[in-house]
Amino acid sequence: MAASSSSSPQTDTCLNFITHLLKALKDAMMNAFFHDEKPEQPSQALPQAIASSSSSTRLKHQVFLSFRGEDTRLNFTAHLLKALKDKGMNVFFDEETLEKGKQLSQALSRAIAASNLSIIVLSVDYASSKSCLAELSDIMHRKDTQGHIVLPIFYHVDPSHVRNLGGSFKTSFIHHESNRLHQVQRWKTAFAEIGKLKGWHIEGGKFDRPETEYIKDIVEYVIKKLMSSKFRSASAELIGIDDQKKTILRLIEKEDSRLIGLWGQGGIGKTTLSDVIYNEISYKYEDNCFLLNVREKLKKQGMESLRNELLSKLLNQAIHVDTPSIGSTLIQERLSNKRVLVVLDDVNDSDQIDCFGVKHFGDGSKIIVTSRDRQVLKNGGVDKIHEVKMLNKDDSLQLFSTFAFKLLNPAADFRDLSNKFIAYARGSPLALRVLGSKLYKKSRKEWESEVDKLKEYDQPKISQILRSSFDDLDEVEKNIFLDIAIFFKGTCKKDVEEILSCCYKGAVCGISNLIDKCLLDSTSYDGGILMHDMLEEMGKDIVRKESIDPGKRSRLWSAKDVYQVLSYNKGINLIQGIKLDMSQIDNLRLDRSIFEGMINLRVIFFYTPGIFWGERSAEKLLEDQVDSVSLPDELRYLCLDKYPFKSLSGFNPKNLVVLKLVCGHMEHLWNDDDHQSLVNLREIDVSGCKKLRRDS
Repeated sequence: MAASSSSSPQTDTCLNFITHLLKALKDAMMNAFFHDEKPEQPSQALPQAIASSSSSTRLKHQVFLSFRGEDTRLNFTAHLLKALKDKGMNVFFDEETLEKGKQLSQALSRAIAASNLSIIVLSVDYASSKSCLAELSDIMHRKDTQGHIVLPIFYHVDPSHVRNLGGSFKTSFIHHESNRLHQVQRWKTAFAEIGKLKGWHIEGGKFDRPETEYIKDIVEYVIKKLMSSKFRSASAELIGIDDQKKTILRLIEKEDSRLIGLWGQGGIGKTTLSDVIYNEISYKYEDNCFLLNVREKLKKQGMESLRNELLSKLLNQAIHVDTPSIGSTLIQERLSNKRVLVVLDDVNDSDQIDCFGVKHFGDGSKIIVTSRDRQVLKNGGVDKIHEVKMLNKDDSLQLFSTFAFKLLNPAADFRDLSNKFIAYARGSPLALRVLGSKLYKKSRKEWESEVDKLKEYDQPKISQILRSSFDDLDEVEKNIFLDIAIFFKGTCKKDVEEILSCCYKGAVCGISNLIDKCLLDSTSYDGGILMHDMLEEMGKDIVRKESIDPGKRSRLWSAKDVYQVLSYNKGINLIQGIKLDMSQIDNLRLDRSIFEGMINLRVIFFYTPGIFWGERSAEKLLEDQVDSVSLPDELRYLCLDKYPFKSLSGFNPKNLVVLKLVCGHMEHLWNDDDHQSLVNLREIDVSGCKKLRRDS
């Protein structure tokens, strides 16, 4: 810390105190270093006893601490430094000032590179320092290129001012630009980017918590981050699971724990926990596979298809086994020679575990199975079962804050209301995400209104919390949500956007809004749209309650309901979509007029699980001695496996986006005299249609 030439006795006393404190800390903790940006005026340096050593950068530091010395050195930052070091942290600090206008020193850059995590204390005058901005620019570059963890602390500043270069920061950057510094644009970019990161907002003032409480939370958070072997960046999905992760990792290390079950209610984080563990240890195994949403995929693909997907991944070649068990001795032997890691996510039948052939996996293999039903795990022969716990109050508040405020702590004047929502969510990560997303950027009055809604329930269930978020959607968003819940869950996001854009204006924006509200998710590896199964069930329940008569509902998916409506011609103009798993029905006779009354029908989705995987399913759709069926012109999505008619003649596909008639009996699509407009058609699949003429 530098002192001005007119320093007061009080200032000198503070300087002496902090000097002796830092010296005592350094003597107690080996290799504790700390960087303090000092004023760029002539100054009196601290004693050489606490100056940085040139050898320090060769060490691996856990934390690099960056801040504007004049703003926080004698208060918040000094206390934070002590708390970190009291926990045994190696914290880099440097007393060598950077000369005015000089670039970041190589030694300091190496120190950042040698640290696992950087804490940036963004105070009101942080951006006025060129050395601070050079340091920040280097840190953010390493974050983008090397995965360096960055934790911002917004100390008595508005995070939006950091993101938007507003407030006092605007003045600072104008000053830098007036000096024609070529680095300014890079500094501005780095500064705006750190403003978008989740961190701690310490507002100060009489309504805020004491700084000591913030420091305690920050130190605990840093320790949790550093205990992760991969040193990942801050992620909302990882909040509150460290202890449970350690428990599972200990189980995995035991020789008698080959098959490990994760059991808990929906929305509690079983998939997230297994995903974190899988990513952390998968490199230790010869081959690995994470089968997500087994229950859902089995409905669509069938067991043989899904098992072949798993075997192909583990054996690194296409495998096709069309028998109930893995009968091939060669495949069994190859599997027994492999030490693999496999996750079977959301299993609801104990027989599924055995069908995947886990008993054939080699010695040292580990299989993690997640399920809502403990008996499924017991009957499936699981060696150890771990009950996934609800989040505690502190972790719940932190997770809620990441969505409600985009910070790791609630705003001071919203803390009381935040605690009420925490109590309602009862430790459910899904409920906390949905509630937090719903309340983001809402006024206190709107928060209070939401509390009043939840008070209507004595002990609100998670389903009621989720339903309140659905009720607040506009009509387009509600329809998009229901369409995805019933028809398009797991479908490529781009395809869903194209299909629904032909149904609703603003569909792309609507899907984006649902993702922002945590009612949808999108995978990065295949671009598919995901929806938690609790949200899916909520959507289906909403449609069921439209009418006791299935023919008067907007969407149909139950095989029993579809069969009843189509067999007895009960369909009316209220029906917008029909989905049918044809393996669940007996023969269904289709006459030409079966869809005629459904003038608003937009989706026909009749599918046969495992149709290309050796399942020799019987013909379920029977044509009533006619060449084609009358289809409504409003159709956007037509998927009808084993289509029984000779053509689509008479159907005007002007609105059609997707046409899938796999293994159909068509001889041609349209008659020669049909003049069809296919302006919206984006995808067509007629594979397996052996009777189809090439010129059709």
